[in-house]
Amino acid sequence: MLEAVRTRARPYFEDAPPAHDWYHVQRVETLAETLVKRHPEPVDERVVRLAVILHDIGRTREDRGGIDDHARWGARKAGTILRDCGADAETIERVQHCIRAHRYSNDVEPATPEAKLVADADDLDALGAVGIARAFAHGGAIGSPIHDPALPVTEDDTEAGATQYNHFYKKLLTLPERLYTEAGRGLAADRVAFMEDFLEQFDREVDGDR
Repeated sequence: MLEAVRTRARPYFEDAPPAHDWYHVQRVETLAETLVKRHPEPVDERVVRLAVILHDIGRTREDRGGIDDHARWGARKAGTILRDCGADAETIERVQHCIRAHRYSNDVEPATPEAKLVADADDLDALGAVGIARAFAHGGAIGSPIHDPALPVTEDDTEAGATQYNHFYKKLLTLPERLYTEAGRGLAADRVAFMEDFLEQFDREVDGDR
């Protein structure tokens, strides 16, 4: 069933921008595998993997203004895909909860170990070297400035940051605070340290020191 679902999910990413493309899904799946192995209690790895494969099938549609919430839309569409692929009702419900709960900005809290692992794996891909690359790829796709020295973070009243530089402080560096698993927090520490080093170098280059 896993490969059948993967085959059904793949077309949703054909025209996806780099920050949320199929490679993002593959990285999140790899991270989820690591988190499952390091989780102190048994979890249903099949539910985790199915949820990861399907978690962003609505993301491109949301980015283009077709829907308001890719997590809720994706959960509904995932239900259809899973039923078509022979999943039982309990599996579908558990996967749908993981998908609804993975999104950073919605009001659905992960209520199962599987949902927490999916959310953590997704957030981890927004950190570290990959997170830096994704941030600027996304900024380029939406036409957001890299940096505006006239708009420091302390004066930026937007929720996500008006520039990609500010986005690091407004959102990305706060992600570890919302991670749900010890394994996730362990992986996040090194990734955040790398980002902080990058931002320090960025500041020095902007100031002309390097």
